[in-house]
Amino acid sequence: MMLLATPTAVADATAASIFVTVLARGPIARSEIATALGLSAGTISRAVRPLLDSGYLVEDGAGGPPRLGRPVVPLRVVADREFMVGVKLTADHVCGVVVDLLAQVRASREAAVTDTSVPAVVATVTDLVEQLRADAPGPVTRIGIGVGGHVDSAAQLIRFAPFLNWRDVPLPELVSATTGLPVVVENDVNSLTAAEQWFGAGVDVPSFAVVTIGAGIGCGLVIAGSLVHGAVGLAGELGHIPISADGPRCRCGNTGCVETVASEEAILRRVRAASGRDDLDLATAVALGRAGDRDAVGAFTAAGDALGRALAVVANLINPHRIVLSGEGLAASDLFESAARASFATHAFGQAVECDLITRPLPDHTWARGAAAVAIQHLFLGPTPTNGR
Repeated sequence: MMLLATPTAVADATAASIFVTVLARGPIARSEIATALGLSAGTISRAVRPLLDSGYLVEDGAGGPPRLGRPVVPLRVVADREFMVGVKLTADHVCGVVVDLLAQVRASREAAVTDTSVPAVVATVTDLVEQLRADAPGPVTRIGIGVGGHVDSAAQLIRFAPFLNWRDVPLPELVSATTGLPVVVENDVNSLTAAEQWFGAGVDVPSFAVVTIGAGIGCGLVIAGSLVHGAVGLAGELGHIPISADGPRCRCGNTGCVETVASEEAILRRVRAASGRDDLDLATAVALGRAGDRDAVGAFTAAGDALGRALAVVANLINPHRIVLSGEGLAASDLFESAARASFATHAFGQAVECDLITRPLPDHTWARGAAAVAIQHLFLGPTPTNGR
């Protein structure tokens, strides 16, 4: 397996912390970095020099109003220093992007998946990556891949991807062999969470959660600044928390899981059963709900109630500063958000209810961008430790 080597310029923890601080807050002065990290000015100066010499950081000119003493020269990340490819893999297509070091999307492509066998998917991903490398405005140095399911980040192994019916697939090793680049794989919701941590709603938020609604209910957790994977990579399986002992059977084999009520599939199944229309699709179910159809409204309201209970579990368990609600399912949030917020307020314990609950619709290619963000994190922080954090 190809491991991701950390650049020499950020091979120590101090330099990595400085780079991440500039990445999230830059342009930023050395004195502000020192204050933020609790380090001396001399330590900052010594650690910054290799980052400047290697072209990862640059002095951004005089910053702030004139004042006595040495002028303030902010530091900023050189976004075009190198580029990453991010890939989101699903059962029927792959979406890929090229991003710079600030996770700004510079190119994007998609390809259909007609054969979900491992060799066929590897070939499709490889072809997409090569096209994106040709599109990139500079050298692509790493690849990040996001996939739904159980991903063992420490082992860099897809333990189980239900939508692909894969078990124990060393995807990074396989794609690295065909592309010649270091590859990292991560659960797709964790990838989205990593992007929010460094480039979105989680910047400067010590503890937060990202909860996604769509084909399933996913959850990524950041506690005290660290993305949580758990012992074997299964942290955040919010969709499989049971909320009803006699509820519908879940694809995981249990009954009454959050996903059996709150996922898009569950909503559609309930509307179909009530209407007797097996050919009804999700768009029609949404239209019925917006038209006031009693059965459709009931399905979305039940989904919102289940989602609110799940959000309360997150708030009660880890007491985050913020919960970010995202995913494709937000396209119909007008039908369930009020029920979700009411349920959350009812079931969150004490001051946990004061958690900042925000919604973040997904722009195009956000999942693939999240995978690229994981590649950026691994570039500067190295592989996921084997202790699961």
